[in-house]
Amino acid sequence: MNKPLSCDLAIIGGGLAGGLIALAFAERCPDVSLLLVERDAVFGGNHLWSFFDGDVPDADRWLVDPLVGHRWAEGHDVRFPTHRRTLVTPYNSVPSARLDARLRAVLGDRAITGAEAAAISPTHVQLADGRAINARAVIDARGGGDLSALRCGWQKFVGSALRLEHPHGLTRPVIMDATVDQIDGYRFVYLLPFDERTVFIEDTYYSDSPALDEAAIDARIAGYAAAQDWRIEAHVHRETGVLPVVYGGDFDRFWPKDDPVARAGVRGGLFHPMTGYSLPDAVAFALWMTQQPLDNLPAATRGRAAVHWRKGRYYRLLGKMLFGAAEPDQRYRIFQRFYRLHAPLIDRFYGGQSTAIDRLSILCGRPPVPIRGAMRAIMNHSA
Repeated sequence: MNKPLSCDLAIIGGGLAGGLIALAFAERCPDVSLLLVERDAVFGGNHLWSFFDGDVPDADRWLVDPLVGHRWAEGHDVRFPTHRRTLVTPYNSVPSARLDARLRAVLGDRAITGAEAAAISPTHVQLADGRAINARAVIDARGGGDLSALRCGWQKFVGSALRLEHPHGLTRPVIMDATVDQIDGYRFVYLLPFDERTVFIEDTYYSDSPALDEAAIDARIAGYAAAQDWRIEAHVHRETGVLPVVYGGDFDRFWPKDDPVARAGVRGGLFHPMTGYSLPDAVAFALWMTQQPLDNLPAATRGRAAVHWRKGRYYRLLGKMLFGAAEPDQRYRIFQRFYRLHAPLIDRFYGGQSTAIDRLSILCGRPPVPIRGAMRAIMNHSA
């Protein structure tokens, strides 16, 4: 029988949240022995995470900057049927391969892949291969888990990085091109120009259903490229995703008070309720973790997540209006109006830092959804 592994901190799940916690501890708390355990063969899965410059404070950028694969200092564009705009905030993307490489370089043999957790307790992990880990503290960062206690719409997508025969002509990202046909909810195309002939095209939907018709969406991506007169030379990369957009639910049922295991990331509901956007919260949480006593992690992490849930009430209200009041093919109007607002307000929104004045500005003026439908949506769903 194998001798149990031992450490101060066992991080179960090597995605964005777990990986950033490991990197933060390696830098800030080198005396804390840790193990990062991932079920799959690589850390981070097959993902591309992106963030605006304003999402992460300058003092915290050291944690995420080594992971950035592309940065567009020129800002980014949005396109809607009756509104186009360039916003000057720089944009950054983190490919999962960069996270995987960074974790292996920093952690060495403290990074374990291909090891699935069969059982987790506050101080013990039993792996499916028979190995065990004894730790002062264990944190569960294994992704979404059971979302049945939450009321969700879905942001879902298929993305393809394409090598083109000729330059695409883009100089900066297009965060939302909503001039496309509105199908299965609010649909937009997201474009990242990696170099003059390589572009990432992601076809994204704010939908009532998590079902993802990949073949149909692949065909729409090819059709979008053809409409731009982009001739495809090669397919470089492909990814898919289905993210929860939370507009209600019961936090105490999602994370019961008697659950003894600490949580991180999406497992703890630590993401932007309206966008499913997780990187700013993952950075902030990882750095906060380094300041917490390991012996109190279950209570501390649940307390932080509960505060995050309360602060997210306004964003869940917007989600109720999006999914409960707007007809699916008219949802784009909400975002079209939003992108007419002041640029700093938009930046704060994506960073989850909307002020009281921001919140009033988003809701004031001519409503992009019927008032009666909006009120019905608000009254019919708990926060």
